[in-house]
Amino acid sequence: MGIWRYDGSAVATAGAREERTFQPVGVDMGELRGTHVPVLLERCLELLAPALGRGGRTVHVDATLGLAGHAEAVLEAHPETVLIGLDRDTEALAHARVRLARFADRVHLEHAVYDELPEVLERLGYPGIDGILFDLGVSSLQLDAPDRGFAYAQDAPLDMRMDQTRGVTAEEVVNTYGHPDLARVLRVYGEEKFAGRIASAIIRERERARITSSARLAELVRDSIPAPARRTGGHPAKRTFQALRIEVNRELAALETALPSALDALTVGGRMVVLSYHSLEDRLTKVALADRVRSKGPIDLPVELPGSGPTFRLLSRGAELPGEAEVAANPRAASVRLRAAERLDPNATEQGRTDRERSRRRVKGMHQPGTGSA
Repeated sequence: MGIWRYDGSAVATAGAREERTFQPVGVDMGELRGTHVPVLLERCLELLAPALGRGGRTVHVDATLGLAGHAEAVLEAHPETVLIGLDRDTEALAHARVRLARFADRVHLEHAVYDELPEVLERLGYPGIDGILFDLGVSSLQLDAPDRGFAYAQDAPLDMRMDQTRGVTAEEVVNTYGHPDLARVLRVYGEEKFAGRIASAIIRERERARITSSARLAELVRDSIPAPARRTGGHPAKRTFQALRIEVNRELAALETALPSALDALTVGGRMVVLSYHSLEDRLTKVALADRVRSKGPIDLPVELPGSGPTFRLLSRGAELPGEAEVAANPRAASVRLRAAERLDPNATEQGRTDRERSRRRVKGMHQPGTGSA
């Protein structure tokens, strides 16, 4: 079956990382439902390469395997790398297994959520990993399959489960949650300003008849939002559908557990890359990384105390955004935010702080009583 590949030249700009121009080719996905365009593929490969290409066997985890676009590219680029692919969607795993068949001798595909990573690694016998990628959110397969209920633009049963073998559906959420809980889900997970009004409309409607259709839910949401607010920010139901999807799949709870576990599993020099698609995911990623990249020792000491130094370093300043060429080739990449980090050698980090931290020491010391500073 065909796959999306990127072909193009790198264009360097002064003082900036080079941008690549992408030309998608070979887009016939055969029996796959929908087309799959791996987001920020070249940048992910670039960030993972130092960890996966350092000689000998390396282990890479694709925590959100999906249709295996990123995974296939990693296996092609690194012939010595073993892949562990996790996904809760059995349909996605079936497609990925076909796509990665030629790499079968170095691929483990696991029906699991990313917060189950420690158990998967223990079962497979891998004490540490060299790289891990999280490509969060809903996959192309799930979004493009009308019967899954993820898309507000298509009528379908209200399911929204990434793993259709277990868990509650979106239909159960909208028809059984009380007003406070329903409004909370929409406000917290969808950042929806009109959460209370939408929740009230849903409860009024379900008193007349059970809500089973994604089209009917989208219509209720649209009618609940004031007309001026409907004219901006895309489809009025976008935030509600996002909130329900996150609630149904426990996405943020799983991510909050998974990120520290993934960082702990990385070997020295190992790297983690996270692609987030909304502020809630990106915020959790930022917090998880911030806890590892700062020193926990007293700032006034001239040397780093053993065990108190940073254990990771960030590989970019803030969140990286997609370039114009990336968004043109794949419109779904428009909202992506990339963060990445590398595990440090604790023996090296204990020798002292970075130049910036040493500068902070000097500045603070100059303002202490008795230093003789002006």
